[in-house]
Amino acid sequence: MVPDVAECLPGRGMWVAAERALLDEAIERNAFSRAAKQSVQVPATLAAETERLVAARVFDLLGLARKSSNIVLGFDQVREAVNAHRAAVVITASDASNNAQLKGTEFARAFPHITWFSIEEMSLALGRENVVHAALAPGPLTERFLREAQRLRGLRGPSASAEPSDPVSSSADESLIHAQ
Repeated sequence: MVPDVAECLPGRGMWVAAERALLDEAIERNAFSRAAKQSVQVPATLAAETERLVAARVFDLLGLARKSSNIVLGFDQVREAVNAHRAAVVITASDASNNAQLKGTEFARAFPHITWFSIEEMSLALGRENVVHAALAPGPLTERFLREAQRLRGLRGPSASAEPSDPVSSSADESLIHAQ
C-alpha cells in the first residue's frame, strides 16, 4: 500500500479524507483491511509519508508559479497585487513576526489566506531568502495549489494554522475509507 497523492496510480484505491487525525485513526483501527475486505499491510510511516508527498506537490506548485510569473513576493508587492485585483490567494509564513502576521491578516477578509507554511519552506520553494508574504495570481495553477495546500493543512493537523480546523463529525471507519 502506497499513498497516491496524485490520484493516478492503477489498482485498487482506498481514500481517507486529508485529515491527519482521520488517517491515524484509520491506521489504528485497521480500516484499510476492512475496506479492502482482505489483509492490508499498512506501513507505520504512511501518515508521515503522505504528508511529505503532499508537501512536495504544494511546494512544486509554488515553484511553478514563480517560474511562470504567477506569484509576487513581499508585503508591498502583495498589497499592490491585491489592490489591482491580480491576487487570488495570499500566503503569510506561519513563523513570521507578530507584526508580519498582522499585516497578512488584512488580506484574509477578501482572499483565501494560507498561514501554514514556514519561512524556510516558502524560501526553499521559491528560491529566495526570508519569504514571508506571497500572493498567487488567479488561474488553474492557483486552483491546483489551493486544493493541495488545503490537503496539506489537513495532514499537518489543527496546529497547522491559527485558524480553528473544521470539526470532525465522524470516525475513521468504513464510511471514511472509500474503496474502488
